[in-house]
Amino acid sequence: MTNLSRGTKLVELQDYLRIVRKRWMTIVITTLVVVGLAAGWTALQTKQYTSSTQFFVSVSGAEDSTALQQGSTFTQQRVKSYASLLTTPRALNPVIDELGGEETSADLAEQITVTTPPDTVLIEVSVTDSSPTHAEAVADAIGETFPEVVAEVETPEGSGMSPIKVTLVEPAVTSETPTSPVPVRNLGLGLVLGLLLGVGLAVLRHMVDTTVRTDEDVDEVTEEPVIGAVHYDPRAGKEPLIVQSDPSSPRSEAFRAVRTNLMFVDAANHPRTIMLTSSIPGEGKSTTIANLALTLAQSGSSVCLIEADLRRPRLLEYLGLEGSAGLTDVLIDRADLDDVLQPYGADRLEVIGAGAIPPNPSELLASEAMSRVLAQLSVRFDYVLIDTPPVLPVTDAVVLSTKVDGVIVLVGTTIVRKEQLKATLESLCAVDNTLLGLVLNRVGHASSGGYGSGYYGYYAEEHHPTSRAARKQGRERRLANSRR
Repeated sequence: MTNLSRGTKLVELQDYLRIVRKRWMTIVITTLVVVGLAAGWTALQTKQYTSSTQFFVSVSGAEDSTALQQGSTFTQQRVKSYASLLTTPRALNPVIDELGGEETSADLAEQITVTTPPDTVLIEVSVTDSSPTHAEAVADAIGETFPEVVAEVETPEGSGMSPIKVTLVEPAVTSETPTSPVPVRNLGLGLVLGLLLGVGLAVLRHMVDTTVRTDEDVDEVTEEPVIGAVHYDPRAGKEPLIVQSDPSSPRSEAFRAVRTNLMFVDAANHPRTIMLTSSIPGEGKSTTIANLALTLAQSGSSVCLIEADLRRPRLLEYLGLEGSAGLTDVLIDRADLDDVLQPYGADRLEVIGAGAIPPNPSELLASEAMSRVLAQLSVRFDYVLIDTPPVLPVTDAVVLSTKVDGVIVLVGTTIVRKEQLKATLESLCAVDNTLLGLVLNRVGHASSGGYGSGYYGYYAEEHHPTSRAARKQGRERRLANSRR
């Protein structure tokens, strides 16, 4: 076997182990169901008891060793015929007469099993019946009548003695416990069958369900590094800025872990302008980049957060800031950078909103003016974070990715599918940019739903869970600023 084939088999084994770890609940439930069915089927079966007896076949009249050897060979050949004879009416009618029952020979034959151990002259007879008493009575009757039947069949005309002698060597013995059904055997078979069926269903679900749920699913799509994972929090809709509203929560700590990892990604070049995008709407990129900006600012870095989703911006609503003038005004020379930069909080965080929604977002983001804006901001701030639209619906993020130092792709688990993530990465790799890595969001969420679906459509205000809360927070913050 070549090293290549060994490697291939190892990968396949790892794939199956990954599926088992991921779909273990399916395997367990399927196994329990099959074992339960096996237990139910066993309980419904009629108990059967077996009574056994044994005969020895010999040749009478052999006087020397040669005759004995010939007789032994002859009887071994005859034993096979006697085994068939035992289930015929010729052998069973005397048994029926002995018992005085109303059974037919055909019914009785179905209860009888005859075996002949190889290279012996023994005949073993087993009688199985739901009544142990009746099974033993049939076996006793066979023990009494069968030697006589053989003697009659084997006695030549005109001779008073049969050359074959059938001797009962083991009287009827009846099992005290039922021989059928066998609970241990049935449950064992149910367990094995359940495991096999469960693994089969797990593999089938794995092949059919292409939703990204874990980092292992991401590994199947790309070798790009995962630089962080943010667990699902049911409060995310009401508290989008969790780093600010609950700094001690596990989700806030996850954002700080992403911040730490980001500081060490491509540390030699220290990317300053970083763009965050996703594959489809609803993966949570706007709340992610807002929280990431807050954590960077809290660490002492100067941060500029840009709302570059020029189609349906929502970032300023999360932050509660004004959006009358913003990035589009700067790009068309209607305002200066200092006019649109808005400080946020007590840390060194400033925000640029999208501004007026233009008819040509992709062209504006691909313009030289956008390059100049990013160049100016990268000199003034330690980090420039840019929120962009998803990759698959529009080309905005792809064209902007060529102007930044690094790109981060957000992966909304239970929302995006593997083929969508793969298409996103292929689109980004088709142009000149630097992909820093991926961040997983909503890790651990069991459902397949999301924050929203459909692109424009996308972030529909009446369905967006944070719009009202964000506007209320914004009004309160603006009122507080005016009082100052």
